[in-house]
Order: sequence, then C-alpha cells, then structure tokens
Amino acid sequence: MATPRAELIHIDVDRRLGHEWDEWDGAPLPNRGNFDAPVGLFFGWAALSLVVAIALAAAAIWLLAPHLAALNPDLPRVAWLVLGVLGGLCLAWWLALGGSYLTGRSLLPARLAERGLLLRVMAFTSRIAAWFNQRDRVENAAVKLYNALALLRVRTVGAGELLLLVPRCLSRSTLDRVLESAGKYEVPVFVATRGQLARRVIRERRPRAVVAVACERDMVTGLHDVAGKVPVLGLTMTLPAGPCKDAELDHETLEKYMRAFLP
Repeated sequence: MATPRAELIHIDVDRRLGHEWDEWDGAPLPNRGNFDAPVGLFFGWAALSLVVAIALAAAAIWLLAPHLAALNPDLPRVAWLVLGVLGGLCLAWWLALGGSYLTGRSLLPARLAERGLLLRVMAFTSRIAAWFNQRDRVENAAVKLYNALALLRVRTVGAGELLLLVPRCLSRSTLDRVLESAGKYEVPVFVATRGQLARRVIRERRPRAVVAVACERDMVTGLHDVAGKVPVLGLTMTLPAGPCKDAELDHETLEKYMRAFLP
C-alpha cells in the first residue's frame, strides 16, 4: 500500500523569502551551508549583546546627564540606579534561561522565555553577531535553545489543528519525503513562494500549533513574528547549493517535532 502524501498548498504573499540573503555574493557557503552550533554559543553572544545594550544605555545617560541635572539634580543618579537594576535583571534572566535549558525545567514564564523576551534577544543578538560574520551559527544555536524551551511547554493538538510550513527552496527529493512524513500524521504542508507566510497562514487557518522549516535567518525572523501568538517548533535546513536552492533537512527531527504536538 502506497504511503499517503500530505495535502500541499502553495501560498503567494508579499515579503520575499530569502531576502535575508540579498547580500550573498554567490560564493560557496561554509561547511556546505551546515551552520550547526552548540547552544552555548548563543548564550555567549546573548551575554555580549546584553552588555552592548547596557553600554549604549550608559553612554546615553553620560551624555544626557548635564541636561537631566538641569531639570532635577537627582535625575542622573536615578537614571544610573535604574540602569543598575536593569543590568541585574538581565543577569538574572540570562541565568534563569541557562538553568531552564540545563535542568529541563521551565524556570521562566513563557512571555519571559520562548514566547516573548527570548525572541527579542535572539533578533538583537543576530544583529550583533552579523557584525562579526557569525550570524548563521549563532542563530542556529538560538533556534536550538528556543526549541528546547518550547518542548518543555508543548501541548498536543489534533492533526487538523497542526500546520507544517516549509519554504519553496527544498530540493525535490526532500520535499517528496516531507510530504510522505506529513502524510503519515495527516498534517497539511504549506509551501510559500514569498515571505510573511506564517502570519497569513495563521490568520486564515487559525492553527493551534505550527512546525516551521526555514534557514536560520528566515527562522529567527519568522519566530519573532509568530511564536508569541501560536506555539511553534522550528527546524533549520542545510544549504549545500547555497541559499534558496535545493535545501535539505533532518527528517527524523521533523517527525519528532510533528509527533510532539500530536496525541
């Protein structure tokens, strides 16, 4: 008996997928487009990013101190105190995030972790890492951390309430295998030829959970847009032929993520 194939729906929307790679010069990607990295890499870069943010705030206070003092002599001292408290909160958050990952327990509410604050820190950290040409590996590590935290709070849904979102750039053989895997669980597969696919699909189909496939750059952008609204697990791809062409993925992990949401 032939393996059932999932329903495949193409969607055209307004933001082009792959726009994050517009600066690519056509040269082969490092390690054939495999940006696999340990989660600890993100923690290091996140710490650096938070330090940069605090340093920028400190510079702003230092520059504005004379103007603040002219308004009220106590304002500079209050500003420094507030910055110190924020710095302490950032450190506590970073430690709690690491504790959640290491212990496998949710030590933070979702809005302070994978469905809120973490998404903003991921986006900011990506910008910092891009300055040093480390964006893709840092984002790979960030997505792994996001998934680890999201799996701690995952809730099962019906097959018709789960969506699988994939980009157009999968190789033909990879897409065929994705359709076979999704067909086993009766999960529809959506392929978008342009960006903002997640928001439009979610708005129209109202799923209770999503498994999304994308490169690291589109994944971090998409999670930032969507994960606060609906539970998402994200699977990154390898890009042996460069971005936006013949991408491959880990099919075992894809099935693991689909099964996580299903009874």
